[in-house]
Formats: sequence, C-alpha cells, structure tokens
Amino acid sequence: MAAIKGKDTKPEMIVRRLLHSLGYRYRLHRKDIPGNPDIVFIGRRKAIQVHGCFWHQHSGCKAAHVPLSRLEYWQPKLARNVSRDSASLEALGAAGWDVLVLWECEIRRGGDVQDRLVQFLGPPAA
Repeated sequence: MAAIKGKDTKPEMIVRRLLHSLGYRYRLHRKDIPGNPDIVFIGRRKAIQVHGCFWHQHSGCKAAHVPLSRLEYWQPKLARNVSRDSASLEALGAAGWDVLVLWECEIRRGGDVQDRLVQFLGPPAA
C-alpha cells in the first residue's frame, strides 16, 4: 500500500489537464482550506474533489467492492474514508465553498465531464 498515492493520481491528472486546456487556472491541495481539496479556484470559491471509486466507496459502482479477505481491516478503513469525505464536504459548505465531486469511473468513461466542469465553474477568465 506504500505505492498508493493520495495526490497526482491518474484521474486527477486527467481532470487537471482538461481544466488547463479549457483555460482555467487553479491551485492544488490547499492545506488552509477545509478538507484539503484536490483542485481549488480561490477567486470563485469553488473546489473539485477527485475520488477513486474503491477508496471512497462510490455507491452503485462495481469498482467500489470491499475485498473479501481481511474484512476486519478493510471495512473500518473504507468507512473512515467515507465519513471523512462527508465531514470535508460539510466543512467546505459551511465555509462558503461550492464543491464538485468527480468519480474515477466518470472520468474514465469521458462523457460529460467537460460539460460538468464548465457548468460548475462558469466561463474561464479571459
């Protein structure tokens, strides 16, 4: 598990490249903002969280299964991740931030991620 990264994951890098190509500029992993969001737009008070389906237990996604071995380890660990995500979203909302959560499976499928980003952020600064 030492090889599992929390930052600069493949789905996060895809979203970052897409945002940059659309003309958006952002900050990364700001520790002074509740929940330490992955991508932050300070002037717009908007944040994007890119979640892995397994680690953050995306409901309805087949990648969000709990491993069959060592249940006493995995169930509490994944439950803590989900509760921490919920607390982060609440803290960000209470601080006046709008948050968009993008899931790994949505990013891999492509689809409407670009449209969702533009709709969430508005037009890029000229």
